[in-house]
Amino acid sequence: MRAPSPAPFGLRDYGAAIGIVLIWGLNFVAMKLALRDFTPMQLGAARYVFAFLPLALLVRPPRMPPKWLALYGLCQGVGQFGLLFLALQVGMTAALASVLVQTQVFFTALLGFLFLREHVGRPLQLGLVLAAVGLGCFAANYLAPGAGATQATTPLGFLLSLGAAAMWAVSNIVVRKAQRATPEFNVLGFMVWTSMVPVLPFMLLSWVFDAPQARWRWLHAAPSSWAAVAALGWVATILAYTLWTGLLKRHAASRVAPFSLGVPLVGLAAGTLLLGETVSGWQWAGIVLLAGALGIVLLGPRWQGSFKTRIGSAERELEQGKETL
Repeated sequence: MRAPSPAPFGLRDYGAAIGIVLIWGLNFVAMKLALRDFTPMQLGAARYVFAFLPLALLVRPPRMPPKWLALYGLCQGVGQFGLLFLALQVGMTAALASVLVQTQVFFTALLGFLFLREHVGRPLQLGLVLAAVGLGCFAANYLAPGAGATQATTPLGFLLSLGAAAMWAVSNIVVRKAQRATPEFNVLGFMVWTSMVPVLPFMLLSWVFDAPQARWRWLHAAPSSWAAVAALGWVATILAYTLWTGLLKRHAASRVAPFSLGVPLVGLAAGTLLLGETVSGWQWAGIVLLAGALGIVLLGPRWQGSFKTRIGSAERELEQGKETL
């Protein structure tokens, strides 16, 4: 029996996909704006307070072992965004951060291979090679004399951005394991109640590492900074992830995943146009290579499957032709 054909994308689906790309692309500009009045650890705590409240009053906790909530909250919250906020403060532009964090695709694939025994196909292998060369171009930006944008970015900011991508990948593995261990996995409840976990660690980190004169800086934050925090908590965390999960429930992951290619494009445009950020030649080379690597990884399996289907169809037609003769 032939498998049912996948449901086509409707206007609602395209609207959700475009909305997600815009939200996650502009997300990095919101982070930069909020960091003018918040330290990275304060921003982390504030983001997750907004993500947790008031939705926790409306959404029930998910029925799963608490260890998955704690692990995801620490990896995705403190790990991913703690490192990303630090990177944006010590030397990373919003434009380039939106590109570098997409390397989580490759970190996730490597961790999936090591811990979940997932297959590494040819498109992924080629994508990993291109991504490695692209990261080499980013590194060359700090080594080559006269590199154009090293004042806006620093080697530490670059490494912290990659660390954030790696922690995103770790949180992806945690989600997969949590889904396997939970028969009825509720994504909205999971996102809301894991947002409670990073708040206290961020507050403790702020108290330990922030300078005494900066510990209460958030009390004097401008309304625009608080609006950016609310956008990070409610829009980028809860709304966008809920829309993304809805698309994944209605359509195959191979149909939805390519839309994520638009996130770094929006991030680049927003950073350069809204914040006046610049990109050096080496960094442009790295961006092109990383974008190509992401395209191969996300679209390659579909092209490979289509190619195999056409080859198989041609072989069947050839065999039928031989039988006719």
